[in-house]
Amino acid sequence: MVAIIGGGAAGMMAAIWAARSGKKVTLIEHNTYLGKKMGITGKGRCNVTNDCEIEELFLNIPGNGKFLYSAIYSFSNYNVKEFFEELGVPLKVERGQRVFPVSDKARDVVDAMKNEMKRLGVSVIFDHAFEVDTKDGAVCGVKCKNGYVKAESVLIATGGKSYPQTGSTGDGYRMAENLGHRVTEIKPSLIPMVAPSVKSLMGLSLKNVSVTVLDEKGKKLYTDLGEMLFTHYGMSGPIILSASGHMRKQGRYKILLDLKPALDEKTLDLRLLRDFEKYQNRDFVNALDDLLPKKMIPFVIERSGIDERKKVNAITKEERASLINAIKKIEIDIEGFRGINEAIVTAGGISVKEIDPSTMESKIVKGLYFAGEVIDVDAYTGGFNLQIAFSTGYLAGINM
Repeated sequence: MVAIIGGGAAGMMAAIWAARSGKKVTLIEHNTYLGKKMGITGKGRCNVTNDCEIEELFLNIPGNGKFLYSAIYSFSNYNVKEFFEELGVPLKVERGQRVFPVSDKARDVVDAMKNEMKRLGVSVIFDHAFEVDTKDGAVCGVKCKNGYVKAESVLIATGGKSYPQTGSTGDGYRMAENLGHRVTEIKPSLIPMVAPSVKSLMGLSLKNVSVTVLDEKGKKLYTDLGEMLFTHYGMSGPIILSASGHMRKQGRYKILLDLKPALDEKTLDLRLLRDFEKYQNRDFVNALDDLLPKKMIPFVIERSGIDERKKVNAITKEERASLINAIKKIEIDIEGFRGINEAIVTAGGISVKEIDPSTMESKIVKGLYFAGEVIDVDAYTGGFNLQIAFSTGYLAGINM
């Protein structure tokens, strides 16, 4: 008998492969339904993996990527795609090689896994597991609020501490610590940024812009192109969350925002000249509507240093250069990050030094396994974190 604690991506994948390997499986989930966090990932579309080369996966896993070699090579991104296609979920590849269901519905991914578990006879119990029971250094069952589940192998796949409203409350860390495992420092990863200087832009969302992360010495750490959102505290959205994953060390960071990354400075200047000719008799403040969102115009004008009431036909070449700089090189000081409740992923977790990377079994307790975000592994956005969940879940499932 195999017991799996956690009905998320890793837990369901483990349940499926344990059952396919001929084991009797009981999955314990303390939410009222399975796959709650999966259902909201990728804006409700579920970015199941990334279509990059396998070796490139590891470049996108800054948190203990080497530990995952066996897991990912055993069940790679190609295997994930094949797995869901076989379950009747057609997939598509989008920008950044992100893989989504063709339907754009995360629920289709969750339902496919639920249906496969049902077909395989996996027993699902909606209860709160609070302790893994052991005898003579080996697991023997799981204590739940409403009963006891006997098991020769137990998988802890309870997720991290991010998005606690989805059930990721950190229970897995406590259960592991009670069994002698070390839990490394828990930190939020892929998290919105605090930047008071952009408060006036609250509510504005931007598409097709680029952000570059600069460290305190001005060194470029990361660049990405895509969507972002200004909030009451600063910035969020896909490219901001991705960028935050590269801001792991203590120190002061800046974001360099380019509102028109598709246009070089010369092309943008020609565009400005056309717009200025069109609006030559207007005040400067009323001549940028074709180029920028209305809410962004006062922000950019302030940084350009040009008088907003100056007539467009009086703006000099030097002032246009200043305006171009204000559009393509907006420096935003980052003063901090939001809390773990708003993080997409948890960095830190059960120490990888105490887990066998070839099986996901504990080195301390016989028959105890770990998979997914509860382990001290984490990656950037783009499908890489779900890939970790699926790979470790698969490896645990076939070895339990």
